[in-house]
Amino acid sequence: MVQPVYEVMWPLGRSVYEIIPLASRSADLNGKTICELWDWLFKGDQIFSIVRDVLSKRYPGIRFVDYSAFGNTHSSAAAALPDLLRKHGCDAVVSGIGH
Repeated sequence: MVQPVYEVMWPLGRSVYEIIPLASRSADLNGKTICELWDWLFKGDQIFSIVRDVLSKRYPGIRFVDYSAFGNTHSSAAAALPDLLRKHGCDAVVSGIGH
């Protein structure tokens, strides 16, 4: 009986992607527009409500663009995200991803 032979990859092989630096964080969210992104799983509607409440108390001038303006981030709507984020003047994103 012949045993099958499988090609495998070494999990500690060299990386094939370029590491780029992260964008700097805003020191103050006052007057900033925060856009909410969600994949419509795991209670995002409840979580975003809490996040909005807490951040609004801390930064009175903050503005939010509700997740419903962007559609499901795990759908074809995700392709339009860059343009939508620019359209809404997004300064930062809170992304809720279910499991």
